[in-house]
Amino acid sequence: MNSASPFVTIEKPGEETIYWTIRQLENAGLQVIRTFDLREARLSHPDCPCPHHGTEACNCQMSVLLIYQEEQSPASILIHSFLDTTWLYLVDTPEQPVDQNLDLLIREILTLPVPGSIENRE
Repeated sequence: MNSASPFVTIEKPGEETIYWTIRQLENAGLQVIRTFDLREARLSHPDCPCPHHGTEACNCQMSVLLIYQEEQSPASILIHSFLDTTWLYLVDTPEQPVDQNLDLLIREILTLPVPGSIENRE
């Protein structure tokens, strides 16, 4: 799996998608911990231009979720949004491999239709 490609694109704002993602995973019995939030991290750097979109002030959102299932190593999901589009990436690298069953479960849960959005599965 290439973690540089999103596995789903959701036409909803980032925070809304982040909360939906956490809720879906927790409802499936997984434990989720939000470990990074770009907007919180940027509070000490208010005049930082956006490196992705060239805007004067960065209006992206990026968050990292750790997903735990029983005794397995956690999986990481990177959520990146800009305006009303959000991309979900499942990180699966040699340094941070994802258990195949957990990978399939996460993809199954998060490719369900999101109420009120237009979705593109990658």
